[in-house]
Parts: sequence; C-alpha cells; structure tokens
Amino acid sequence: MTKQSSIKRALISVYDKSDILDLARLLAANNVEILSTGGTAKFLMDNGVSVQPVSDITGFPEILGGRVKTLHPRIHGGILAKRDKPEQMQELDSHQITPIDLVVINLYPFEKTIANPDCNLDTALENIDIGGPCMIRAAAKNFPAVVVLTDPKQYPEFIGEFKQNKGEISAETRKKFARSAFLRTSRYDHTIQSYLKAESETEEELFPQHITLNLEKIQDLRYGENPHQKAALYNDMSTAVSGKQLHGKALSFNNILDMYSAIGLVNEFDSPCAIVVKHNTPCGAALDDKIESAFERAFATDSLSAFGGVVALNRPLTLALAEKLSKIFLEVIIAPSFEENALSVLTRKKNIRLIQWSGETLPQEAFDIKRSHQGLLLQTLDRIEENLAGFNCVTETKPSENDRQTILFGWQVGKWVKSNAIVYVKDRRTLGIGAGQMSRVDASRLAVRKAADAKLDLHGSILISDAFFPFRDGVDVAAEAGAIGVIQPGGSIRDQEVIDAANEHKMFMLFSGVRHFRH
Repeated sequence: MTKQSSIKRALISVYDKSDILDLARLLAANNVEILSTGGTAKFLMDNGVSVQPVSDITGFPEILGGRVKTLHPRIHGGILAKRDKPEQMQELDSHQITPIDLVVINLYPFEKTIANPDCNLDTALENIDIGGPCMIRAAAKNFPAVVVLTDPKQYPEFIGEFKQNKGEISAETRKKFARSAFLRTSRYDHTIQSYLKAESETEEELFPQHITLNLEKIQDLRYGENPHQKAALYNDMSTAVSGKQLHGKALSFNNILDMYSAIGLVNEFDSPCAIVVKHNTPCGAALDDKIESAFERAFATDSLSAFGGVVALNRPLTLALAEKLSKIFLEVIIAPSFEENALSVLTRKKNIRLIQWSGETLPQEAFDIKRSHQGLLLQTLDRIEENLAGFNCVTETKPSENDRQTILFGWQVGKWVKSNAIVYVKDRRTLGIGAGQMSRVDASRLAVRKAADAKLDLHGSILISDAFFPFRDGVDVAAEAGAIGVIQPGGSIRDQEVIDAANEHKMFMLFSGVRHFRH
C-alpha cells in the first residue's frame, strides 16, 4: 500500500449536495479534474465549478431515465486499476482510460423515501441506487490508491488533510474512509431487504438464515452498567423510538435501560398513567382520571425504591406535578410534553434528565435481542392481544364487574416486572411488587412485605403472577395478605392443587393461558 495518494482526478455524484461546493472548489483550485453526472454536474457548473460530464468520458449518453450512466469500463476501470501493477496501468493506456483518484458519492435517499406513509413499491424501487453503490464499493476495494467519501460529514477531515499534505491523503485515512464506505453500502442494502421483507413477510421468513443488524451510533456513553465497562448507544434505523432530551446530564447506560421499560409499560394504557421504574423493573404504576393523582398513587407503592428512579407519564407534565417531582430525587422524567412553567421548576435541578417522548413505540417486527455464550438470542417482542374474554375462571368464586379494569391493569403491569414476578393491584394501582426472585412464593412474600412497608392494605387486592404457581404456597400467602383473587397463566401439573387452595380461601382465579416471563 502506498503511504499517500495524490489526487489528480475526481468523480462527484451526490444526491445530498450539502457542502459539496466547498469540496469541489478546493479540488478545482488545485487543478484536480472533476467528472460528474446529471444533477450534480449541473449544480456544480451553475455555481462556477468546471466539470466534465461522465457521458463525455464513456462516449455513451445516460439512458433509461438516468438508470444507466456510470456502469462503464471507462469509469470502473479508472477506479479499480491497481497503480502498482504496470500491466494494469498499460491496459488502461491501451483503452484510453484515465485513473480516478477520488470518488465522492452519496446515495438516493431510500430510507427517507420509505419513511413516507404514501410510499408504494414502485416509488421505493425507483429510489434504489445502483450505480452509486457499485462505484462506492469499487473505490473502497481499491482504497490503497483511491479515496472514497460517502458522507458530507467526512468533507472537513478530507479538506484539512488535502491542504496539509498538498493534495495527498494518507493510507490510514483512505482505509478509514473505505471502511465507512462498506458500512454505508451494507446498511443501505439491509434497509432495502428489510423493506422488501416487510412487504411479503411470512412466518417462515421471520427468522431467516442470515440477519444483518442496521445500527447507527447515536452517542458514546460515559460507561456501561458499571464504571469499568465501556458503552455506546446505537439506533436500530428500522425501529427507532424518537425522543428529545430537554435538560440534564447525558443519559447513562442504566438510564436508557430503565427508560425502555418505563416507556414500554406506560404505553400499554390509554387512561392517564404514571410509571416509576428502578433497575429496569416497575416499582409503582397507577391509572387515574388526572395525571397528578396517577403519579401520587404509583409513587406511594414503593417511595423508597423510587429514589434515583425513572418516571414516565402518558400525559403532559403539569406545573402542579412538577412541584411534587422537584422534591424527589429522580434520574429521568419522561413525558409527551412539559408545560412551560413546569420546565422552569424542574430545570432548577441541574442534573435531572427531562425527556420529551413522542409516544412512538417499537413496531411489531422489532426483535428483542440478548447475548449468550454462543452468540445473540433473538425473539419477537412480548406483544399479544389479550382481553378478559380469553381468560378462564377456574374457581367457584367469580370476579365482579368492578374487578375487570384492575385485572387487565395488573396483567399489563406484570408483563414488565422481572421474573419471578408477583404484583398486587387494587383500584387500577399497584400495592406491592415482588420481582426477580428465584422462587414464586418468595416473590409473593416480598410483594406483601413491600406493601406493608408502604403501609398499603392488601385486603380486597388481586394478585398477578407472570407464570403458573408450581405449588399452592403462593396462593396461601396471598389469601393471608387479604387478596380476593389470583390471575395466572395456568399450566402446572399441580394446577388442581392451586385451584383447590383458591376455593378453600373463597378466592377467584383466572387462567390467562399466556405466560409473560421477563429475564
């Protein structure tokens, strides 16, 4: 590999023309010959930059509405020829092909095109770039001799080095730009195949033989779960949930994990809802007619654990609520919007992160991804349409009509609690949560203890269990605490023993038929 690459001839063909004039004018001022195509050539010439149309080089006009213009040996030969191979350079001479030392390409905006809800298949196909990726890959393959730029953000670095080295670019920089080029074409191809897959997806195609993740780094994080771990945030370009940080320190790795659970849970409900999350599991949740009272009820579940936690709301954050939140140590507050006076109150705290969340959620086709010793584990998101009509009452005692809303509320909360999970609910609020225990009876005991610590009465409450009870002991604990009913998936070989226990205590029990483990 040569140490530096001298630029004498460049090909520029860009859809995004941001800052391209600065680059083109620098090249022209240094006697670099510029080749260009279609709209880019016109744009440069209209702004006083002399260019040679690619059609003059190929001796062939652009055809098929511009679909074919650069796919020609005079272009790709000039890019791909190895400068340190005399026989290849002689071959160029024999065919009157001049080497191309710089390729500046960015692609048709396929991602932006398909994001438009009015986009149809014909429009999407027309916005798949063919010549661009071919030239990018050719230039990147030959990076020992050719520089490839695929993003306007790269121009300042190129311009700085070009000026400093009098028209030459180092091998290290060329290699870095080549790597970025291959990443760009890979991401572009992934976006196209994901779109086509979504257009004709079948159950068999859900987990194909090969999967490419389309990730873009959003920011480096201060550290990971612990200070000795490095971390960064990447955005899945096909499933990103948008939000805007209005105030506070940069988000940490743990903040982002907690936010995922908080946003996921609060989005389960249409009624005014407040969620408090700590260590990636809810420590309080409530619905009410007003967002202020919803928060008060959620916070009261476990105000001790809420210290340093994340609060999520599905209604605008009001001044009255801001006054209450400002008296609590919280890491993050998430809301669809903030009243102006509410922001003034909360921003008095320098470090608290205030996130305006758009209300979007991950689409159904997104994957939940975890790591194992063998690699990555992929599963579809835990989303399933559930309603009480599908729940089976297996006891002599039946739930009342007044219990229906609380049952569904509790079942939706339980889905987001770390397993083994037990949640006691009443009047559309949590009273006690037992999470992350190795045995289900311990989770039940923990939830009872948490409610007692918060001075919340469990009499008349309903117990939610994310999976079946393997023994009757968890039901006995619930009955002793004052619960009147149990919701669980069912499916244990000892189901009858558990049902008998509920009947003894004159409790109702519903089998959902659906498990919601959350590891």
